[in-house]
This record gives sequence, C-alpha cells and structure tokens, in this order.
Amino acid sequence: MIHHISFAVNNPYHVAQVLAEILKAEAVPFPPHPGSYMVIPFDEHGTAIELYPSGTQLEPGEGDGQCAFVQNAISPKFVDIHAAISVPASQEEIEKIGDREGWRTLRCTRETFFDVIEFWVENRLMIELLTPEMATQYVKFTTHPETRRIFTAEPALVTA
Repeated sequence: MIHHISFAVNNPYHVAQVLAEILKAEAVPFPPHPGSYMVIPFDEHGTAIELYPSGTQLEPGEGDGQCAFVQNAISPKFVDIHAAISVPASQEEIEKIGDREGWRTLRCTRETFFDVIEFWVENRLMIELLTPEMATQYVKFTTHPETRRIFTAEPALVTA
C-alpha cells in the first residue's frame, strides 16, 4: 500500500487547495521543505500527498544523513510519474473543478478493465482519479485471479 506520494508542481499551495477539495481533505504546510504543502484526508490508511515547488529533487544524504531537498533550476514541461488515487468526489465534481482550474480532465477506459479520470494538474502532471465506483472496478480487476495470469504469462516473442 502506498501511504503517501510527492510531486513537484508550479504552485504547491494552490494545487494543495484543489486536491484537498477533491479528496475532501485538508491542505497544510510541509515544514521539512519551505514552500511545500501536504494534502491529508486523515483516513485510516494515513494517506497524504506532498507537493513541492517545481524543480525540487530528493537526493540521498551523506553517511547516516537522511535525504535532502535540493532545488534544481530546470523543471520539466511534463512530469514523468503519475499516481492512481481513489477519491470520494464524483465525476461531475471532478470535472467541475477541472473546468474551473482550466486543467484537462478526461474520463478514460484502461484496456476495457477499469475507468479513471485523467486529471492534469497544472496541465503537466497526470493523476488518475478514481471515483468510488471506479475504485471498485479497479480493485475488482487487480484482485481477480485471472489478472495475475494476464500479467505473468510468458510474453510472445516479437520478431522484426
């Protein structure tokens, strides 16, 4: 289980406010890295999303030291990671918030197995939002015995 995840965004405070609205959570400062915020629903899983200023990198500490926040002057146009997150909001609520923010929001079917809403934070970071009914589809797919067979079957050889 993933308990928390972090993303670097252009406006951590604003993104935290928007995600808190969708997750029906609270947006709070993240003291270890000034200018960062956390979205915390205070649920039974300890779920949290950390939002750092664009260009923030986590680097290993020296010796026994823990990781360090390092600011990089270069920030990518698009973010190369994403997460699928179950949310209590409905599709209509998510679309309304996406429209208000001017962020791409699109319901998609992933290979006929389950649906997600691609929610493009700042139009550069994709988060797959799963409404309660979508989360049920996703869990049914990922826990079905056939799913293991689909993903662990010997792949066919590709010839050129």
